[in-house]
Amino acid sequence: MDKELTAIDLFCGCGGISCGLRNAGFRVIAGVDVEPKYLATFRHNFPEALSLDADLSDMPPEDFMALVSIQPGELDLLVGGPPCQGFSKNVPRKYRFLEDSRNLLIKTFLDYCEALKPRAILMENVAEMKNGFDQTYTQEVMERLTDAGYAVSHAVLNAADYGVPQMRRRAFFLAVLGEHVPSFPEPSHSKAATQMELLGPDPYVTVWDAIGDLPPLEHGEGRELTEYACPPFSSYQHLVRNGQREVTNHVSRRLQPTQFARLAALQPGQGHKDLPEHLQVKSGYSGAYGRLTKDMVAPTITRWVFHPGSGRWGHPIDIRTLSIREVARIQSFPDDFQFVGSYCEEAGQLGNAVPPMLAEKLAQSLRTYLAATH
Repeated sequence: MDKELTAIDLFCGCGGISCGLRNAGFRVIAGVDVEPKYLATFRHNFPEALSLDADLSDMPPEDFMALVSIQPGELDLLVGGPPCQGFSKNVPRKYRFLEDSRNLLIKTFLDYCEALKPRAILMENVAEMKNGFDQTYTQEVMERLTDAGYAVSHAVLNAADYGVPQMRRRAFFLAVLGEHVPSFPEPSHSKAATQMELLGPDPYVTVWDAIGDLPPLEHGEGRELTEYACPPFSSYQHLVRNGQREVTNHVSRRLQPTQFARLAALQPGQGHKDLPEHLQVKSGYSGAYGRLTKDMVAPTITRWVFHPGSGRWGHPIDIRTLSIREVARIQSFPDDFQFVGSYCEEAGQLGNAVPPMLAEKLAQSLRTYLAATH
């Protein structure tokens, strides 16, 4: 029988990485976040784990280890996605600076790595972190983990290449104790692949592959628990249903009259530049008021996914923005993962989450290494 592998999720948010770890066979023993509303969702889905509302920059690692009752070297995997706003391309360049307090949490994560001395480490951040500020933070991560006895690799991955129906590029660091440099999993999906190919990657998962079996909604409509609209018709739908007979969180946000009129004036694939003159917006994101198409891969989900003026969040058929469950599907959360909070709070949790399907594949790679070196 395989040894049960343990993991701790720092900066856990609602639990995207933890969900992937659990699917890969890890037991998540603790999650930490400074946002109580995010932690409420984590606690709901991981009741067996210690959930700690804390600012890690104010908590010495030794105090945390006493709370969790763990000694250096006992933990199998430490994961974390330190807040990244200081690197994010969504922040104007003139407001990004090296010593942004939000960037310094990467140093806090490294402090915890050095103190807990886990057998393996997984860190996630925005893609810009890898090369930002002349790679200052990348170099520090590499140097400190190498000095602590780890072999380290890093890469920028696109979630769509691993079966997530979303173009989402993020930087990842993998580290393991010893000299064996960890490798990243090979992509399982490709934009160029077709359904007719028997070998090689599968084609990208599309928006309709992800959400097409969910019930239609009017804007402002939905229930926290409802039946599916039809049997699953894609392998992705089979996967995320995870044996569920009913779906949760399928609730759509009520739009303002002008917002509804703008979406109603557009066809799938169109955006704010296609609006008639009387509905034009003065400024906005490039994808503002964009409507998705069935056969596209979704753009990167952000915490502003609830607002039609902040991106291409218009449903491909219904005149509305995406429901919370549809956003969760596009982020690859299984249907039995339930979100807690208001619509906007849940949208924020999803926009900041790591897709569980990608986290699972990274965790599987580390699990293979850990099993071989036990």
